[in-house]
Amino acid sequence: MIYRFDGRQPVVGQGTYVSELATVIGDVVIGDHCYIGHGAIIRGDYGRIEIGNGTAVEEGVIIHCPPGDVHRIGERVTLGHGAILHGRAIGDLVVIGMGAILSIWTDVGERAIVAEGSVVKANQAVPAGMVVAGNPARTVREVTEKDTELWAYGKQVYIDLAAQYLAQGMEPVA
Repeated sequence: MIYRFDGRQPVVGQGTYVSELATVIGDVVIGDHCYIGHGAIIRGDYGRIEIGNGTAVEEGVIIHCPPGDVHRIGERVTLGHGAILHGRAIGDLVVIGMGAILSIWTDVGERAIVAEGSVVKANQAVPAGMVVAGNPARTVREVTEKDTELWAYGKQVYIDLAAQYLAQGMEPVA
């Protein structure tokens, strides 16, 4: 469901699928060809959230930002199931693993990977092109060509899935 709040209304790009079971509130701008999964919550109630083209917000993801701030999420980003994001910026082509937590005012550089279940602490910056893991998240290695190929495929899967949902819709079963 998409909700206006405090005079601000979400804007959704062309070819973007927003599940009827997702909640998108207030000052939110979602780019083209994105997938917003079932149970996702995107709260632009006292800050602005911008999501770039081709980004997948998988099921159960929560996105928020500090009061009066902007949380920018780049293009072709994968936000894994159950991730919690309260940061400032996520660069293009980033992967945030399932169940990862990005605390307040975090920055993730482009092409970085935050491993599943990792915790990026308040004000922490993840360097571009690096894989971080753990609690707190620490750099473990550089992103490889194999990582890039795998995640390029995964990103396209969600772009295609968004198109399929838009074309077919979901049908309740009695």
